[in-house]
Parts: sequence; structure tokens; C-alpha cells
Amino acid sequence: MKVYIIGAGPGDPDLITVKGLKLLQAADVVLWADSLVNEELVAKAKPGAEVIKTAGMTLEEMVEIMTERTKEGKSVVRVHTGDPAVYGAILEQMVLLKKNGVDYEIVPGVSSVFAAAAAVGAELTVPELTQTLILTRAEGRTPVPEREKLQDLASHHCTIALFLSATLIKKVVGEFLEAGWTPDTPVAVVYRASWPDQKIIHSTLETLDDDMRANGIRSQAMILAGWALDPNITAEDRFRSKLYDKEFTHRFRRGIPS
Repeated sequence: MKVYIIGAGPGDPDLITVKGLKLLQAADVVLWADSLVNEELVAKAKPGAEVIKTAGMTLEEMVEIMTERTKEGKSVVRVHTGDPAVYGAILEQMVLLKKNGVDYEIVPGVSSVFAAAAAVGAELTVPELTQTLILTRAEGRTPVPEREKLQDLASHHCTIALFLSATLIKKVVGEFLEAGWTPDTPVAVVYRASWPDQKIIHSTLETLDDDMRANGIRSQAMILAGWALDPNITAEDRFRSKLYDKEFTHRFRRGIPS
């Protein structure tokens, strides 16, 4: 037996993968991050399954349960929000599971960054505008490595997605401006992406703090910054990829010379 670490997606219970849902429905034991994962999804567990909330547990308590149940021959799933590979705190679980002789498998999920991009209707990598997306977080109680300070990352002037940073907006804005971003740089904030109470704010660096305060957003928000988030970008027709250009030849299509 093994532990399946499953990405539940950002909130909408339909955004779990087919594989993740099948494993959840077949599991004897379900441990879920009840502070973030949608209860409607966990309700899809099979009748009689042992369903355990983990928000109030320590790492050691969770791993002890997973270890005990697998050694009893039970199928166990650990349900995380979004995709477990990004700020999922799964490495520490895997270390202890491995130490306890328990196999595990990670099942990816839809990250909140992509649910947020979908909610605002944005392509985060626009040809000739930006081809790089940085996923990061502002430095708060948890430090970031010296070479990953937000100001340094922002110096690339690409699209940046900020996790876990809603309480540090003044700091975030200051670091972007120090990196040379202009005050009118577009920013989109999505609160609880894909949940029924989802809220979207279109802002700029100059007004971001005021806009978030006015909307009462200080947690569970994805912050997307950069010119790919310009809400007027779909009114233009100047950013096109080569992929569908009639003059561009690739493996599946021969281009037509103009």
C-alpha cells in the first residue's frame, strides 16, 4: 500500500483530476486540509471511509496516521489544495513517510495561479510582451533565500504570480517600484479563485493597496502582476504567436509565403 498525495485543485470540486477523484473515491482513509480544500469534494469519498481533518494537526500526527493506516493494509489519500508541488509542504511529509518505510505517489492538481489566470481571462506568457512567469511569495515570517528577493526577481520585468502575500502588499509594491516597474503596471487579484465567493480586482501598483483594503482582501488571494494582466489587452490585435501564423512552417503545417 502507498499514500497518494493528491492535488485537489483551487476550490471548485470539479477541478480535481480524473485520477485524483478516482483515488479519493476508492480510499479507505482520507486526510484533508480542511482549512483550504472544498468540503464538497471530500464528500465524494466512499461510504465508510475514515475522513480526517488535518488543519489542527502537527506534521508528526499526520504522518503517524498515514503510516499506521497503510501498514494496516488500508488505502490512504492525503488531499492538498491546488497543486501539492507549489507551497504544498509535502517534502517534509515525504521525508518522514520514507523514514517510516511508506511508499507515496504525488498526483498533480490545478494550481490557484492557473485558476486565477482563467478567472481574469489572461494569458500569462504573451508573445513579444513576456515569455516568463515567476511563481514566488513575498518575504514575511518565512524568509526567502537571499538570491530570491522579490526586487531581484522583479528586475526581469516578466509576469509574476505571488502566493501567500496578501498581507504584505505595501512591501510588495515597494519592491516592484524599486525594481523599475511603473506605478501604472497592471495587477489582477483573485480572491478564492474558482470558489462561489470568488472576487476579482483589476488594479495597478499605484492603487493596489487601497483596492485590496477596500475589498477586504487579506488572505487566500492570488496576485498576478505585469503587462500581460492589462484588462484592455484583448482589445488589441498585435500580440500573435508564430504557431498559427500562415507564413510559419512547423512539424505539422507548411507555411504559405506572403
